[in-house]
Parts: sequence; C-alpha cells; structure tokens
Amino acid sequence: MGYCIHKEEKENLLHTLTKQYDLYAPKVMKGEGCFSDTDVIRYRKITSLDEIEWEKKSDYSFKEALLPINETIFYFTEDKVTVPEEPKKKTIIFLRSCDLHAVRRLDQIYLRNGSEDFYYKRRRENVKFALMGCVSTCKSGFCVSMGTNRSKEYDFSLKMSDKEILIDCRDKELEPLFQKLSNRTAEVTPDFVTENLEKVRLPKKLSNESFSDEIWKEYGSRCIACGRCNFVCPTCTCFAMQDIFYQDNQKAGERRRVWASCQVDGYTDMAGGISFRKQQSDRMRFKVMHKIYDYEKRFGDPMCVGCGRCDDVCPEYISYSNLVNRLADKEAE
Repeated sequence: MGYCIHKEEKENLLHTLTKQYDLYAPKVMKGEGCFSDTDVIRYRKITSLDEIEWEKKSDYSFKEALLPINETIFYFTEDKVTVPEEPKKKTIIFLRSCDLHAVRRLDQIYLRNGSEDFYYKRRRENVKFALMGCVSTCKSGFCVSMGTNRSKEYDFSLKMSDKEILIDCRDKELEPLFQKLSNRTAEVTPDFVTENLEKVRLPKKLSNESFSDEIWKEYGSRCIACGRCNFVCPTCTCFAMQDIFYQDNQKAGERRRVWASCQVDGYTDMAGGISFRKQQSDRMRFKVMHKIYDYEKRFGDPMCVGCGRCDDVCPEYISYSNLVNRLADKEAE
C-alpha cells in the first residue's frame, strides 16, 4: 500500500527526512557544463524537492554520492595513523531503475568479491535508495535490452503528481514518517519504461577470436583516452592511490583513493617499468569485454546496466552500444 501526501506538505516531508538523512539527487548545475554557457546534471545534496531534475537523465551517475571521487583513507604522522570518522548522518539517494541495478554491481565488487571494502561497507550500510520512475525513455539508454528497466530493490519510490506526492515505501524505518504525513493510502506503482529508442543485442558465444578482432583497432584508433566514459559509468569501480604530504610537515599527510580510468595511458603501470595494455585498442577491448563478458561469466549478470551515459559523454562520438551490436552481428555470421 502506498501513501499520498498533499503537495503543500512537501516542505514538511523534506524537513522530516533531513532530520535523519542527507538527501542526494540529480540537480541542474547552471553554467557548470564542459563548455561555455552549458549546464550539467550531477548528484548534489538538496534542500528542496524542487531542486531535483525529474525529467532528464543525470549526466553523471549516483555513484558520486555513494563512492566519492576523492576519498581520504587515513591520515598519518611520524608515528600514528588515523582513519577518518564515518559521516554523522545517514543518506538517501534518489536514482532511477538502471542505476539501482548498478548498486548491486557495486555491492558485488566491493562487498562480495573475496573481501569486504571497509570504507564502502560503512557508507553503504547507512544509505537508503529512493526510486525515481521513468515516464519515458531517454535517448541513449537501453535498459530494456539489459533487463534493468524495472526494479523492486528500493527503500521507497517517490513521484510528483499535480496535487500529491505519491510514495511506495518498502522500508520499515521510513514507513512511520510517511504514514504520519499521509492524507490517504492508495496503490502506488513506480513508472517504468517498456521500450527504448536504443536497442542492444548482447553476444552470448564470444570466442577467442573475438579478442583479436580488427574491430578493437578500429574503435581504439578513434579513442583519445580521456576516460570520460569510465567517470560517468555507474558500475566502473577502478581507483588509484595518492599520498598527500603537508607543506608544514613533510612527514605528515593523508592517503587518498581517487577514481581512475582503465582507458588512460599509464593506468596499468607497475613497479619495474612493466605496463600492460599499452595500445588504446587493447584498453577499449578490456573495458567492453569486462562489461559484457568477464563480469557476467563470474557473477551471472552483465556489468553494464544500459544507462547510455558513455555514449552521451564521448567527445569522439564512439558508441559503446553500436560496438556491442556489431560484436553480436559478427557472432551471428
């Protein structure tokens, strides 16, 4: 059973939630796009439901709110190491179905991949997810092809009608809050798209020859190794480590982990001058095969959730979805 709250109560609803939670949602950042006088939609802390961009897909994923771009792992002095305290308040993240499926991919990597990541786990345990429905498909997304257009793994869904806020709550901790503000109950169903403009066919019988196909050189020759596709992807999990030394005491500082990209030159550099995947075609192959082959072979689902952000952000107009379809076509020959 869902809850219906008068729109006049939206500030009370927000005030009630923000007592216990920090709220993160897609927000239009005016003039902060890559080019002059352009906007960008990114995840930011909100203080009003009116700040949320309900219609358009965010340019960057929810991952910014769950897995910080730049995170201090510990502080160090000459004789002491200190782990930063965890955030004081819990978090609610507003996201769409494809991104909610991406959460499961991140959990698999950071929590069920041999050992638990301490920093991710303590943040993840204090996060709840609010589902934003999709009334219509975005231009580049192919969530239907990936089976990520629907999800039930949310703590509550929220959508705005002309006169009411409609909530489907699945979390016992949050239910009393919504129940208190509700003026009536009703069946509330999130909006899910059933068809995309973009359609992707996943190859299912990739052979060893697929890894040496000329297609990788074709796409690799166009890639400029900027890494933007990795940074907007909700399931990319790679990071690098940085030690920062303070100017006033060179024996004190902090260690940070920072998002990294498998597409950037130097990512695979190792001690002794060893480096793997030196050619851009090899990096392109690694990324795509990891999304549609390696991860699925190990965990049962493709890593890609079909959000389409990589196609949107590429400055060279490289279409990941087109590349995957071409692999499927080659397999069918």
